Amino acid sequence: MLRAPWKVITAGRLLAAGLVLFAVVVTLWVVPSHDIILLPDPAHPVAPLINIAGGHNPHNGGGIYFVDVQERKASLLEKLFGGLHDGASLYPTAEILGPGVTPAEQASINAQEMRTSQNVAAAVALRTLGRKVTTIAAGALISGVEPGFPAAGHLQPTDVIISIDGKRIRVPADVSKVMAGKPPGTLLSFTVQRGHGTKTVALHTKPDVAGSHRGIIGVLLTQAVNIRLPLRVSIDANGVGGPSAGLAFALGVLEELGRNVDRGHKIAATGEIALNGNVGEIGGIKQKTIGAREAGVDAFLVPAGDNARDARKYAHGLRIIPVKSFQQALHALATLPATG
Repeated sequence: MLRAPWKVITAGRLLAAGLVLFAVVVTLWVVPSHDIILLPDPAHPVAPLINIAGGHNPHNGGGIYFVDVQERKASLLEKLFGGLHDGASLYPTAEILGPGVTPAEQASINAQEMRTSQNVAAAVALRTLGRKVTTIAAGALISGVEPGFPAAGHLQPTDVIISIDGKRIRVPADVSKVMAGKPPGTLLSFTVQRGHGTKTVALHTKPDVAGSHRGIIGVLLTQAVNIRLPLRVSIDANGVGGPSAGLAFALGVLEELGRNVDRGHKIAATGEIALNGNVGEIGGIKQKTIGAREAGVDAFLVPAGDNARDARKYAHGLRIIPVKSFQQALHALATLPATG
C-alpha cells in the first residue's frame, strides 16, 4: 500500500531535478563568458565579390576561395567544455581585442584593415599584369599598440600618424626624427587619421626599457600609402574584416582580368599581402584550414612558416602550399596540371 505514493514522489523529484538541470544548461548556454570563441566557416568563392571595369568572372570549373573565421563571445557552457564544436578555439577577450579597444572599435579596425587589404591586393595584381599603379606616402600607419605604454587606450591599429607637434609625418622614419633627443616624460601631440576624420592625442613618452633615456609611446609602425589604380576595382567582402584575404583577392583580380590562375582547380588562399607582394602570416589558421577542407577545395595556399606548419596539422589530406610572396603563389599554381 505504501509503494505507489513512493513512486509518485520519486517521479516528481526526478522531474524537478530534470527541470533544474535543464534550466542550468540553458543558462550556461545563454549567458556569455569573458572568452572569445573562434569557429571554422567554409571557404567562399572570391569571383562573385569582385567587380572590375572590363573584367569578367571565369568559368573553367575551378575558382579562388577565401577563408574567414566565425568569431563571437563564448557561452559559459562552451567555456566549461572547451568549445563544444569541432575546430573551436577559446581565447580571453584581451587576446583578441587590443588594449583599451571595445568590440565596436575592433570591428571598425577590422573593416579598415579589409579595405586596405583590398586596395593593396588590387595594386599587386595590376602591377603583375604590367599596369601602372601610383602610390603616395601618406603617413605612419600604426600596425600594433604595446600594452602598458602611453598609446594604449588612446591610439589603435589602422590609425595613421600624420603630424607630431604640428610637424608633417609622411613616412615612419619621420616619427623617429621628430621624437629623437626628447627624453622620457616629454609631452607630444599626435594627430592621426582615423577613418574619414582626424583625432589629436597628447601623450607623455615613456622609457623604452627601464633606465633608458629614449622616450617612446609604444606603437608599431609601417608605411601608409594612398593607392591610385588605373581602373576601377570593387571588392565586396560581405562584412568580413581583417587583412588575411589579401592573397585570395589578388589572385581573384587576376582571374577576373582573364589570367587562368587556378587552371581549373578550386584553390583556397589566405595571407596578408604587402605592396611589394610579400605574403604575411595570419591568425585563425586552424579554423581556416578546416573551412578550406569543408569547401572541398583542391589545395590551400598559406603563408610559409608557422602558418604552414599548423595548417598541416588540420589538413587531413588537403594539399597545403606554403608561399612567401605573390609571385611564388603564381608559380606554385602554374605547376598544377590543368584540368578539363
